[in-house]
Amino acid sequence: MTLPFQALSCPLDALPLQRVDTCWRCTSGHSYDVSAQNYVNLLPVQHKRSRDPGDSKEMIAARHRFLQAGHYLPIAQAVCRAALDDQRASTALRCLDAGCGEGYYLRTLLAAGERRQLPLQSIGLDISKWAVSAAAKRDRQTTWVVGTNANLPVQPATLDLVLCMFGFPVYAEFARVLKPGGKLIQVDAGPDHLRELREIIYPSLRPGREDARNIPTRFQPTATESLRYQMTVDSAETIADLLVMTPHFYRAGAEGRARAAALKELTTTVDVVVTQFTLEPNGNDHERI
Repeated sequence: MTLPFQALSCPLDALPLQRVDTCWRCTSGHSYDVSAQNYVNLLPVQHKRSRDPGDSKEMIAARHRFLQAGHYLPIAQAVCRAALDDQRASTALRCLDAGCGEGYYLRTLLAAGERRQLPLQSIGLDISKWAVSAAAKRDRQTTWVVGTNANLPVQPATLDLVLCMFGFPVYAEFARVLKPGGKLIQVDAGPDHLRELREIIYPSLRPGREDARNIPTRFQPTATESLRYQMTVDSAETIADLLVMTPHFYRAGAEGRARAAALKELTTTVDVVVTQFTLEPNGNDHERI
């Protein structure tokens, strides 16, 4: 069973929000309408870095077509295993997909929960209104929110699980909204991810950089799964979708993009790491989170 997430907070004063008909309101009088597409925008203008932040409408459409074709299904299945294999919840598991895109990974997780008869309260959040709008059209049970990981509009210590898929983790905020003992599942690209595509679009590949993220010690890694497989994309249209949905489209020069556009088939490596972290109940490094 999938249930809507209720523990939202006002992005302006952090007070709890209450759903009243077709809007969310706090006791200070701030009000946020639920759109016709069934999402709420909790990204104030002062929290935006641009007029239309996040992925564009075209990027979201390309990502949806590519993901629905199943090319990244093994990644989604690995996330489902990490999230649900040790769950025996009798009460609803509260889950946030932080940077949900068009909702593919969260939809896959919710379907897996349904099969296991695990109740889930789910929230999908992304800074792109185009992503959230696309996700909300396909799933009206989840609470969909336009917002930012840097200032999650979620009440403290209310989540059992946070997903961060190829995204921008903000550990201080994840620690604030997770319950003690809650789980963070993070998916990151490995050094060979889409290597063959990158070899085509760039004049030369830069050596991989070591992970320099400062992960607070309250987040204890409990399991890691490295996932690696060959993926064949057999049409120019799907290759174009793959490129457009990645940052490489904007990093590559015109010549590199032209070489990719000339391809009719591409076999490339998928190389990702799925890491599980547990938030310790009492950490000694509060100054770092």
